[in-house]
Amino acid sequence: MNFNPIDFNTWKRTETFHHYMNQNTYFSLTNEIDIHALYQFTKQKGYRFYPVFIFLITKVINSHVNFRTGYNSHGELGYWDTLEPLYTIFDQASESFSAISTPVVSDFQTFYDACISDIEIYQASAKLFPKMPVPENVFSLSMIPWTAFTGFNLNITNSRYLLPIVTAGKFIHKDDSIFLPLSLQVHHSVCDGYHAGLFMNTVQELASHPGD
Repeated sequence: MNFNPIDFNTWKRTETFHHYMNQNTYFSLTNEIDIHALYQFTKQKGYRFYPVFIFLITKVINSHVNFRTGYNSHGELGYWDTLEPLYTIFDQASESFSAISTPVVSDFQTFYDACISDIEIYQASAKLFPKMPVPENVFSLSMIPWTAFTGFNLNITNSRYLLPIVTAGKFIHKDDSIFLPLSLQVHHSVCDGYHAGLFMNTVQELASHPGD
C-alpha cells in the first residue's frame, strides 16, 4: 500500500484542484454497459458474476492515477499505487448489507477464490464492516440488483473524500443483449468529464472482450 504525496508546486492539476475543492463539487455519470459477452463468459466458465465484475472494475480504477488520488489518514494529498475494492454484500435474512474488501492481485483466479471465500465468511455477519481493519486504500463499489436506474447520486458531506464510488443496478434485457446500469461518482477536484468517459469506455471495452 504505497502512497505518493503530491507536490502542489509541480502538480499540473493544482489550479483545478483548489477551484473545485473550494466549491466542493462532486458529479456522477451513469451509463448502460453491454455485458452480454461478459455474462456469457461467466456462465461458460462457471463463475459468479459479482466477483468477476469487482475484478473488472478494480482493474479499470487502478488503470489511471486520477482514480487513485485522495487523502491519506495524515491529511496528505497523493495517490496510491493500487486501490482495493470495498464492496457490499447482502444478507437476505436480516435485509442488511456489509462492506468488505478483498486484496488486489493480478491473477484473476486467485482474486476470485479469495473474493468468494470472503463473501461466504462475512455475508451473514450483520455488521457494516465485519472484516477489520478496513484498508486505507479502498474505493467503494456496490450493486443494487433489485432495480435498474438511469441515474444515481450520493450526497456526500465529507469534502475530503475524493476516491471514486461505483454503483451498478439490475440487469436490463434488450433485444438479444444484456445491459448493466453503471454509475460513477467522483470529486471534480481530481476527476473531469474526460476521466469519467475514460472509465465508462474502458469498462465497456473489457466487458466486450472478457477473454482478454
